[in-house]
Amino acid sequence: MLKYGTFVKVWLALVLLTGLTLSLAGRPWGPLNMLTVLAIATFKSGLVASYFMHLSYEKGLGWLKGMILGVILLLAILIGLTFFDIAYR
Repeated sequence: MLKYGTFVKVWLALVLLTGLTLSLAGRPWGPLNMLTVLAIATFKSGLVASYFMHLSYEKGLGWLKGMILGVILLLAILIGLTFFDIAYR
């Protein structure tokens, strides 16, 4: 069982990452801006799934982790193709 201190640390990490996302969203970095914001959002969703949904302590969920990785990869490909379509119009 997880202790409350672990949940507080994860929550503080989520708050700090949200602040980092907000501070990076307004900077003019071009396509790199969206890539960094999406990377931070992916990391935050991994923290939520691992600790608050207790997926890191479940046994026998190898197929679920593979499916989540596949969905993230598919989403990254679709977003990348959308950026290429908009960039070369």
